[in-house]
Amino acid sequence: MMNRAHIDRVVAAALDEDAPWGDVTSESLIPETATARAELVARESGVFSGGEVFAAAFRLTDDRISVELLVDDGAAFAPGDVLARVTGPARGVLTAERIGLNFTQRMSGIATLTAAYVAEVAHTGARIVDTRKTTPGLRAFERHAVRSGGGHNHRFSLSDAVMAKDNHLAVLTATGLSVTAALQGAIARLPHTTHVEVEVDRLDQIDAVLAAGIGTIMLDNFSLDDLRAGVERVAGRATVEASGGVNLETVRAIAETGVDVISVGALTHSARALDLGLDIAIDAD
Repeated sequence: MMNRAHIDRVVAAALDEDAPWGDVTSESLIPETATARAELVARESGVFSGGEVFAAAFRLTDDRISVELLVDDGAAFAPGDVLARVTGPARGVLTAERIGLNFTQRMSGIATLTAAYVAEVAHTGARIVDTRKTTPGLRAFERHAVRSGGGHNHRFSLSDAVMAKDNHLAVLTATGLSVTAALQGAIARLPHTTHVEVEVDRLDQIDAVLAAGIGTIMLDNFSLDDLRAGVERVAGRATVEASGGVNLETVRAIAETGVDVISVGALTHSARALDLGLDIAIDAD
């Protein structure tokens, strides 16, 4: 997931994209000896995420820059709150500013949206999880942001768990294979630690899938009545996940059907970046 080596690799690539041959504006206008103090200030309320990523943008630009994080990832903030302080050579601070902001604005937006979903399902027993609908190359950052907002992560990649979706089942059906037999064969070949989940889009598919002994069944785009019926039919034999048609207006009702997990692609593919700013005061020598 999001460790220092991964943070440095992704942030370094972003810095290289933004200033492949240096920052010609700062290098031509700002004296080499100038220093800067800056504050990361919230322009709106939200939930913070990406502090270490923000700090890495400045550290990798110039290791003489210090970043003091004033709030932890997962902390709520209000407009005007100071979230971090940055001090060091002015050229480096100005060069790293946009990359640091881009990451923490994006991550805080995801955390804030996730927190809203989590609040909607409070006391229902349902868990809010993300999906693989993430920005290519930024999955670890975006998944971390979901956790900052109180959500949980689905499988990280195609390598982590078996998840047979509608297209997998369609191929099996077209080849004449029994869904139950195919799933049982797959389970027999897998390590015992590998989780198996299967997506269905009709109530009449549930029994054949459960007969294979899978761990999680996803009820995709089910009506509320069918979700309740699906939970009753599964009867505790597998974890029940709901997916599709989930938004802030519908998520509470979905949770109240008794499902265990609600996956929400919007957490990462539709989150709005929060308005955070870096207010800088320059000290010239």
